[in-house]
Amino acid sequence: MTVVLVHGNPETDAIWGPLVDALGREDVVRLSPPGFGAPLPDDFPATYIAYRDWLEGELETIGEPVDLVGHDWGGGHVINVVTHRPELVRSWVSDILGCFDPDYVWHDLAQVWQTPDEGEKLVDTFLGGTLEERTARWVEFGIPSDIASSWAAAQGPEMGRAILLLYRSARQPGMAEAGRALANAAARPGLSVLATEDTYVGSEAMRRRAAERAGAPTEVLDGLGHWWMMQDPARGAAALARFWETLD
Repeated sequence: MTVVLVHGNPETDAIWGPLVDALGREDVVRLSPPGFGAPLPDDFPATYIAYRDWLEGELETIGEPVDLVGHDWGGGHVINVVTHRPELVRSWVSDILGCFDPDYVWHDLAQVWQTPDEGEKLVDTFLGGTLEERTARWVEFGIPSDIASSWAAAQGPEMGRAILLLYRSARQPGMAEAGRALANAAARPGLSVLATEDTYVGSEAMRRRAAERAGAPTEVLDGLGHWWMMQDPARGAAALARFWETLD
């Protein structure tokens, strides 16, 4: 069964390298959303619905139901796909279900990106500087240097445009409205990954409520943060493997 991994913002598919190594599998496909390590066509609207449609098209090309795993906005794209076209997957995993809870409030960075003019200024700062400066910035955040350099190489005007369009399309109540369809996700086995130190994706209560609505158990990764797949790839791989074993 093919495993498909989808990352988020402001990342590239390099985030999955340590996890893929820990999984020890050959049947893994990494997909990069337009603007995030992949070209952003001029006519691509970069709304959360457009990314849902993009991912559905990629899965249709694979041609068989997959085990779909998403992180950050990639996890959002996963949820939007499985609430719309669940037949495209055998199973799904997401680490941002809390963002679909009606009480979710976007984190501070997202709220600035969603604000005209202020968002443009922040994107210029966030993605600005030389390649070396951007790499060093992410290393300071604890990102391994090889992965940080991959991110830095992909960060520029295209990613900035994608960030602004995507986050503005999901300004509340947009995400809450998308969350009304969560029950549809129960059509396929799902798993909510709850990294306890992840401060971007809602409270533990929100994440558990959303997971329950989606019919998904919760796997707690105690002490890990937003980039759990890099912090402890062995633990992340073990959690995924345990989930997939329940499907066989």
